[in-house]
Amino acid sequence: MAARIGIFAVVVAVFLSIPAFSSAQDLQIVNAERRIDLSSHIVKAFLTLKVENIGKSAAAEMLLAFSPTQIKNLAMVQALAITGKKKKKTYLPLDVKPTEQPDAPNDTGYYRVTFVSPLGPGETVSLEVLYILTHSLEPFPVEITQSESQLVYYHDSAVILSPYHVKQQTTFVKTPSTRVESFTSIEPANRAGKEIKYGPYENRASYSYAPVIIHFENNSPFAVVEELVREIEISHWGSLQITENYRLTHGGARHKGVFSRVDYQSKRSVSGASSFNALLAVLPPRVNSVYYRDDIGNISTSHLRTGFRKSELEFEPRYPLFGGWRATFIIGYRVPLEDYLFEASDGRRYLNFTFGCPLVETIVNKLTIKVVLPEGSKDPSAILPFTVNQDLQVKYSYLDIVGRTVVVLQKDNVVPTHNVPFQVYYTFKPIYMLAEPFMLVSAFFFVFVASLAYVHIDLNIARK
Repeated sequence: MAARIGIFAVVVAVFLSIPAFSSAQDLQIVNAERRIDLSSHIVKAFLTLKVENIGKSAAAEMLLAFSPTQIKNLAMVQALAITGKKKKKTYLPLDVKPTEQPDAPNDTGYYRVTFVSPLGPGETVSLEVLYILTHSLEPFPVEITQSESQLVYYHDSAVILSPYHVKQQTTFVKTPSTRVESFTSIEPANRAGKEIKYGPYENRASYSYAPVIIHFENNSPFAVVEELVREIEISHWGSLQITENYRLTHGGARHKGVFSRVDYQSKRSVSGASSFNALLAVLPPRVNSVYYRDDIGNISTSHLRTGFRKSELEFEPRYPLFGGWRATFIIGYRVPLEDYLFEASDGRRYLNFTFGCPLVETIVNKLTIKVVLPEGSKDPSAILPFTVNQDLQVKYSYLDIVGRTVVVLQKDNVVPTHNVPFQVYYTFKPIYMLAEPFMLVSAFFFVFVASLAYVHIDLNIARK
């Protein structure tokens, strides 16, 4: 009996030591400062929070809330915990994952942020949150002529949407130019140059919302890749071959009327201010055999600059892109195998390459990366810092016997922040490297034997 009581006491002690998950009543936001950057068509919001535990038990996590429109266009959420002060500050990355709440009002979406260590009663923690929105700038008017500037709407709230009580908060909105046609004023609010300030606002209840609309000029390139298919083919004989197929569109206000090449060439800053005629791709260092072509053929209007850390390919489509116009093209290049293929401690080989799109300030609606492994590779697995759809396919190439395994990675709504390394692991026996030379030698042997047989038959016929 005493033993059972002892076991029960241990179980209770363990249960009580587990940090409780916080509710909306356990936490409050002491101060919130949000800075929204509208300089390009990719909206970046930087949120600084000071969170306090006002409950009676430890809190292991907190929730970030987003409106239904933001959840649909949300490309990425990152969070850092700040420790120390001034020059001694350190930033610790936190685990951030989407989650659902059964009592979510008005279809609010949530992300769960897990603290480095549970936040005890009365304790505070400072966080920095970055979230990125795509397709959140609405052109108005929806159609413009070649000589008109592009105006867009941005919808948001002057106060942050939060499941917690907020004691004080301020929002700053940065526009790309001083031309602001109109903006919703919720006192206190003011505008100075390119910046609009909302707040500070005091003691806002949970789920407070104050809708604002900002109508402003934005002529930055609205470059949207509708679909990008990148194929990375691994050859153990010395190189990686990368081939990228693009379907690009201008996602801004649609062009109306006729296009004048003369006006565009003579006064570009006035005629076609919202268009773009050049793109910049950041490629790996030590690239070689670089080419760029479209459906017609190779395009020579490109410039390649190679460097120790990166290479830059600047190129121009055959025509400038206005709102609603599209272009398709291919970029291809090779890189040395030893820069990206390594051997793990357990004997497996792995590719270490960069995810995302190499085009600068570009949204990718659908990205598909195909990693073609050498024939004979087995047990492939991919490791990425975020969730993607994964699949396996088989590709047949010259001299292949059983085909090559292809690891397919697919993700929607990709932004430049997704350009981070990923790894693909696989096992490979060196004996398989002899397969292609053996097939090649065998082919030459059979051709040689066939040629001898043909000559022998031909001589016999000639003698008769």
